[in-house]
Amino acid sequence: MTPQNTPPRKVIPIVPQDADPAPTQVPATEDPQGFLYAAQQKIYPRSVSGLFANWRWGMVFLTQLVFYGMPWLEWGQRQAVLFDLGARRFFVFGLVLYPQDFVYLAGILIIAALSLFLFTTVAGRLWCGYACPQTVYTEIFLWIERQMEGSRSAQMRRDAQPLSSDWVLRKTAKHLAWLAVALWTGFTFVGYFSPIRELGLAFVQLNMGSWESFWTLFYGFATYGNAGFLREQICKHMCPYAQFQSVMFDKDTLIVTYDTARGEPRGARARQADPTALSLGSCVDCSLCVQVCPTGIDIRHGLQHDCIGCGACVDVCDTVMDKMGYARGLIRYSTENAMAQHWTQSQILRHVLRPRVLIYAAVLGSIVLAMVVSLALRTPFKVNVIRDRGVMAREVPGGKVENVYRLQVMNATEATQRYKISVSGLPGLVIATEAVVAVAPTEESTLPVRLQAPADAAPPGSHAMHFEIESLDTPGHVSEKSVFLMPR
Repeated sequence: MTPQNTPPRKVIPIVPQDADPAPTQVPATEDPQGFLYAAQQKIYPRSVSGLFANWRWGMVFLTQLVFYGMPWLEWGQRQAVLFDLGARRFFVFGLVLYPQDFVYLAGILIIAALSLFLFTTVAGRLWCGYACPQTVYTEIFLWIERQMEGSRSAQMRRDAQPLSSDWVLRKTAKHLAWLAVALWTGFTFVGYFSPIRELGLAFVQLNMGSWESFWTLFYGFATYGNAGFLREQICKHMCPYAQFQSVMFDKDTLIVTYDTARGEPRGARARQADPTALSLGSCVDCSLCVQVCPTGIDIRHGLQHDCIGCGACVDVCDTVMDKMGYARGLIRYSTENAMAQHWTQSQILRHVLRPRVLIYAAVLGSIVLAMVVSLALRTPFKVNVIRDRGVMAREVPGGKVENVYRLQVMNATEATQRYKISVSGLPGLVIATEAVVAVAPTEESTLPVRLQAPADAAPPGSHAMHFEIESLDTPGHVSEKSVFLMPR
């Protein structure tokens, strides 16, 4: 047989047996907005292993260890982290905060926002891909789904078949497991606002209050719906971060990229085939990068706002490159400038410290430093002075004028504290009540204070004066302004 009569060799793409060779995306139509009116096709993300998958699961374990475990930690004789809304006390390990410390919450929110801006500018949507609660719980729910229903291909085959008892049993088991995780998540969330041990006892006895029951169910079913059903729709359509992230990107931002110059033209080939002889690039067109994507995009189409930067496509593509004997990195974390100019890894890293990154880092560092210093120098008690409106000013025996006030002293420590009260501002102004008050740990004490001054100490009218409150047990001093009224 002559070479010309040799039958063509059959080309088989390198695709694992349980993979679906066809992409799961809805094909593009002439109407770019058609997806808004078409039925949403369910995405079956394929499981993947590799470096970034390990990092992702590491973050799942870390974040959930913190979230589920924190309420059970004790600090002294109380819960380590508790936001007691009823008592208006917020306990964070050794700190006891009051509503008046709201500025610290504002500082934390600003730090979180600036951190998000900084990390996004440097390395894209790392938060979305590795630590966002939507991503974390979706990973957990997908893992449960695979345990109950099998691999991606098994799920697709079963869903395409008529209703059967096997389908019903597997779906029921999956949803019961989802509900258990979701309700435990809701219970833990409420445990940050209500002592979790008391809450757990009430839960076992079916005696939870209406407030606790509502928020446990609300947060639980939100987790169940978001992680079990909405999944990628949250990231693509409901999350505001996905919509404005492009403002923080530039051509030196690390993103998941496909090396078009190396990968195209793509096409299937035998493992032993020479891609150069076939005029093909390194991409074997196996579509696995699409199958593992949690939002169902094709990274080979370039940067898309639906990409959450999880790196799943990087892991699976590296696996295929290893099987084919090609170099890794056809899909990798890189930058637009690096891809266009073929930079090395060291060149990419050198472009990280650019002006906007330095500005974000400087502002973020300054705010963090200010927060730390403020907390370190924070006075461990607070005082509010309220004039008694029922007794404006009155004359008392001895030729003196008396004003009545109410002092609210809040002890922000976990030990009983004694506070000494003194006044200044008018000649002969004295305290006619007890000048030392004791306040229980983390409690607030309201006490009436009567001030007296000679009738001739000042002309009629309002006169500025100060309350000076000094802690006798711990360092601390507070000065509060008020006024002393002299009758006409």
